[in-house]
Amino acid sequence: MHPIRKQRLIVVLIIVAGSSLAAFFIINALQQNLNLFYEPSKIVNGEAPTDRQIRLGGMVAEGSLKRQANSLTVNFIITDFAANVVVEYTGILPDMFAENAGTVVTGFLSESGIFFAGQVLAKHDENYMPPEVAAALESATLSSARPGN
Repeated sequence: MHPIRKQRLIVVLIIVAGSSLAAFFIINALQQNLNLFYEPSKIVNGEAPTDRQIRLGGMVAEGSLKRQANSLTVNFIITDFAANVVVEYTGILPDMFAENAGTVVTGFLSESGIFFAGQVLAKHDENYMPPEVAAALESATLSSARPGN
């Protein structure tokens, strides 16, 4: 092989290897930062991971909001009317957060099934429902309405 061709081949191989390595690091970083959405039914069925950050959405169950004394920690239940998940959050809740209202929380699921939220998002007016929450509630309502469930 001619020395110039050999040099060009080495340069091309270095560029391909560098591009492949960069693509690997980008894909790996994107997978680690991906927040997948789960509804309560999927979490109760064990379909949600416990080792990564996820989003949980549904309705705040009526009568479930409990505030701990002398603390910013609150516990509440998120439901899709087919299953319930207990959520614990430490912080100030959004102004629009209320029972019987749609919410999406971001955090981690413990092995015991308690969801530890780091962020709580609430609907911004009386007509809005996050698309993920609306779809989850609709699918849960349809599956519970089927005969045999």
